[in-house]
Amino acid sequence: MYIDSPIQSIGRISPAYQKRLLKLGIKNLRDIFFHFPRRYDDFSNIVPIAQLCLNETATIQGRIAEIKNIKTWRKRIYITEAFVQDSTGTIRAVWFNQPFLADTLKEDSLVSLSGKVSLDDDLYFSNPAYEKLTTNYKLQTTNQLRHTGRLVPVYPETAGLSSRYLRYLIQIFSPNISQIKDWLPPEIKKSQRLLDIDVALRQIHFPASTKAIQQARRRLAFDELFLIQLFTLKQKLNWQKESSLKISFNEPLIKDFVASLPFKLTDAQRRSAWEILQDLAKTRPMNRLLEGDVGSGKTVVAAIAALEAAQSDLQVALMAPTEILAQQHFKTITNLLAGQNITIGLLTGSEAVVIDNTNPLSPSLREGNPPPLGGVGGDFKKLKKLNLLESISSGQIKILIGTHALIQEKVSFDKLALVILDEQHRFGVEQRAALQKLVVNMEDGSKTSIPHLLSMTATPIPRSLALTIYGDLDISILDEMPVGRQKIITEIIAPQNRQRTYEFIRQEIKQGQQVFVICPRIEIANNHELATNDTDIREIRGSFVDISDVKAVKEEYKKLSQKIFPDLKIGMLHGKMKPKEKDQIMRNFKDGQTDILVSTSVVEVGIDIPNATVMMIEGAERFGLAQLHQFRGRVGRGAHQSHCFLFTESSSAKTSQRLKAMISAKNGFELAEKDLAIRGPGEFFGTRQSGLPDLSMASLADIDLIKQVRLEAIKLLQKDPALKNYPLLGQELKKFQKTIHLE
Repeated sequence: MYIDSPIQSIGRISPAYQKRLLKLGIKNLRDIFFHFPRRYDDFSNIVPIAQLCLNETATIQGRIAEIKNIKTWRKRIYITEAFVQDSTGTIRAVWFNQPFLADTLKEDSLVSLSGKVSLDDDLYFSNPAYEKLTTNYKLQTTNQLRHTGRLVPVYPETAGLSSRYLRYLIQIFSPNISQIKDWLPPEIKKSQRLLDIDVALRQIHFPASTKAIQQARRRLAFDELFLIQLFTLKQKLNWQKESSLKISFNEPLIKDFVASLPFKLTDAQRRSAWEILQDLAKTRPMNRLLEGDVGSGKTVVAAIAALEAAQSDLQVALMAPTEILAQQHFKTITNLLAGQNITIGLLTGSEAVVIDNTNPLSPSLREGNPPPLGGVGGDFKKLKKLNLLESISSGQIKILIGTHALIQEKVSFDKLALVILDEQHRFGVEQRAALQKLVVNMEDGSKTSIPHLLSMTATPIPRSLALTIYGDLDISILDEMPVGRQKIITEIIAPQNRQRTYEFIRQEIKQGQQVFVICPRIEIANNHELATNDTDIREIRGSFVDISDVKAVKEEYKKLSQKIFPDLKIGMLHGKMKPKEKDQIMRNFKDGQTDILVSTSVVEVGIDIPNATVMMIEGAERFGLAQLHQFRGRVGRGAHQSHCFLFTESSSAKTSQRLKAMISAKNGFELAEKDLAIRGPGEFFGTRQSGLPDLSMASLADIDLIKQVRLEAIKLLQKDPALKNYPLLGQELKKFQKTIHLE
């Protein structure tokens, strides 16, 4: 049997269990060893029965004197009752609805029991962990135990696949761990005092002590973070080998533009714009992330960069994830750059539009429909896509805004110098790569270059995560809000206050305002499977979530439209709808034709509805804090005071702590740090949609570890950028690159 043997070829695993393992992403023997525990039960306190104390978690080892099943007529369940003796005394153990134990743990057999000591008439164990002892229990050692008497691993599970079974598999196959090659360079293991990989894997699953767990976690965390750093740093090195068109800083142009704005830039906007303009002035391509809180003004910073490129007779492409966001950017940037003598185009799957600001009185461009979304300056004209494509390839259109149509259509630029990606994590790797690789001919015809790249995101990311995930990017942060932006009043709504909140919403709508209602799911799913489309909350702490009380979009829409607000205009939006249908629903809401929009998280990012003043979130505990903050940012964008209502049925202290952070945090960055601290990295990322490997072992809050990893990666690449002297590491990195998609 080999370490990469498929589980289907392993005879000791039945077909039923093979299917369950595949559900957890375990495809071969190696995956079994890299399926790490999420926590440990400390059953290492082995004591004589006579010394047991109430509420103590302990392990006893003894002989079963008596065991029997009792069927309760009231609840029709089986209770298995056993009396276990050692040389000091006897204790009763009780298990519920596990009648097979009477056959498994027979009288006179030796057992080890671990659990919490309870009290009724006397001390007893309730549902203790158990295992049979094959030798005299007085001689039983921790190394021989699997489920009791030690630090016992508890794993992420799925229906029909328990931690007990996973412990069984890992222990019987543990000799195969020695087949795993240690690819981490010896000098790094030595300098960082890291365990060998086989030692780390054995200790993570069956640790000798809590110190051994820490040492194993550090090695495994180091491995995952090291591969990420190598991946991103090699991308950065490759990027820096490319050339780009130099866009010289035009100080008078930028000063005049900033002075003409109807608002004052924040210091963060000025600082970020300056960092971007400095990058553009180099022949090495920019690769920068503009990270800004909701409403912090990223678009105007992007417009400054686009203006400088366009006025240098170069071209800019701005790509947004949806048509409505592309149209929104088209409107905003056209208004910001009105009077700058720049022709701006819009290209989506359904339309091609051009605004010609170079000659506002040109009669040839005065015909056509009113500008999309209203309020656009300059001359507007709808074109056939062929005409627009010709205007792009000829260089007439200086700024092209659009969706993925920018890379799917036959778009050819004359001198593309800058690409801007809005909400870059919403695009796939191939889509981003297609934009980054758009080739531009240099003036002398002897070279080609790639455009500068500016990515934007409104999702605040803790510094430790940014250093890890975006190691290939330079980062500019907008951590200030524009002057005059009102603070959104946020409240946690208990079930008994629901009706009062509905009345408040009705009053807001009477005054001409609009309301978002967000739900975690689309509809009730069968077999306790979550039917999410945008935010898969399938697994929390490794076990399936009880979803019986989660609000469903279709149910909520029906309830609000038929029972609560039958007299109001209510729309419904979710990710299973076709793109055109979604865009039309959002357009109706934006145009005021809908009072309330019931939606999944498709409205999380970017949609600008100034008339919306209420964000109502059902099942708020089901979302991450960063995502709740994104929802909240969809309101408060107009002149009226806005509100965010967090509905929850949960009474847990952790839920209360998390949701109260929504009220106390000053900005999205502070909130993201709190979210990471409260939930940990595994739940902060949610599911494996993030594209990261299983980082449950990596303490992403440990910025010192991340710095150490990054330093070692930089040193190694400086010494051997092609990893020629480290073939095992090179192979591991290639495998890693096939699975990772840092989106």
